[in-house]
Amino acid sequence: MLVFENTIKDLKINYPLQDIAPLDKILFIDIETTGFTARSSNLYLIGLVYFNNDTWCTKQFFAESYTDEEEMLREFFDFAASFTHLIHFNGNNFDLPYILSKCKEYNLPYDFEKFNGIDLYKRLSPYKTFLKLENCKQKTVERFMGIEREDKFTGGDLIGIYHSFVKNKDDELRKILLLHNYDDLQGMLKITPSLAFSDLFSEKIKVTKVAANYYTDEAGNNCQEVLMVFDLPTALPLTVSFLYDKCYFAGGGNQGMVKVPLYEEEMKYFYANYKDYYYLPDEDCALHKSVASFVDKEHREKCKPENCYTRQVSKYLPEWSDLFSPFFKRDYASKEIFFELTDERRTDRELFSEYVSHVLNHMAI
Repeated sequence: MLVFENTIKDLKINYPLQDIAPLDKILFIDIETTGFTARSSNLYLIGLVYFNNDTWCTKQFFAESYTDEEEMLREFFDFAASFTHLIHFNGNNFDLPYILSKCKEYNLPYDFEKFNGIDLYKRLSPYKTFLKLENCKQKTVERFMGIEREDKFTGGDLIGIYHSFVKNKDDELRKILLLHNYDDLQGMLKITPSLAFSDLFSEKIKVTKVAANYYTDEAGNNCQEVLMVFDLPTALPLTVSFLYDKCYFAGGGNQGMVKVPLYEEEMKYFYANYKDYYYLPDEDCALHKSVASFVDKEHREKCKPENCYTRQVSKYLPEWSDLFSPFFKRDYASKEIFFELTDERRTDRELFSEYVSHVLNHMAI
């Protein structure tokens, strides 16, 4: 087994990793194997990135032969012992289970229980559509972030190259194998700021401005919308925008903006306990029996779920779960629900901060 060490010079990560853990306690990891199943393939490279003396450094444990696996695993866990956090790309599904399977094969007493983990793939993949990514592979995310890499091979391409290296010990083949892993490691560092997109949906947002806009749509209809400007929990590395279900987001740097349609019309509030109400056909509304019992029997009837409502003309914003109560609907069968934008709510910044997160998470579906 050989160990190769390098530094990644002049690299500044524009993401507050230090808020997660001290930088010298964070370890990035990426492995290279000759297959997906540990039992029938070989682990030939464990690549690491760590912070030391104000510099990001790489350490690569490389198996010169198939029999180096056990030594490589021991060296890796010995080195990793001082770290508390592991960052990887899809490591929950591949790298970590693969290593554990190899440890079991060699009866090694290691595990990852003491580590806190951050899987970049897991953090980003729910927002693939929002970010307009064709897939969530690491190289795709790198291209999205404007990152160029020197290596042009895939992990699959390198399987045959490694087998050839084991036979011939060709230095050029080793360089190809190490370069691919090095670029994976460097790429992970460079896409770490993309965690800000995950933070957009999971961290607290602070709305700083709310305004109503009026516009004419393509059909010539007069429409209204609410525009909400807010501070982002973490600065976005890129400017992005997305339109979904009549809701629009645009953001970059430390600020974001969401537009949501505002409806001024009559809507209905449906009472859940319809058996306690009478429906008044002449008034087209429901009244509680304690009051409606005084109405002539010819002008009242027992309520059904679909006519147990009161009508109200007001301004409404859409919601996709019962975030703010009471919620209103256009009719009983409608799946769309709305909450009333009252005068009190119009000046409630905390409410709009909560609402923006609600809208964003709907857009990310």
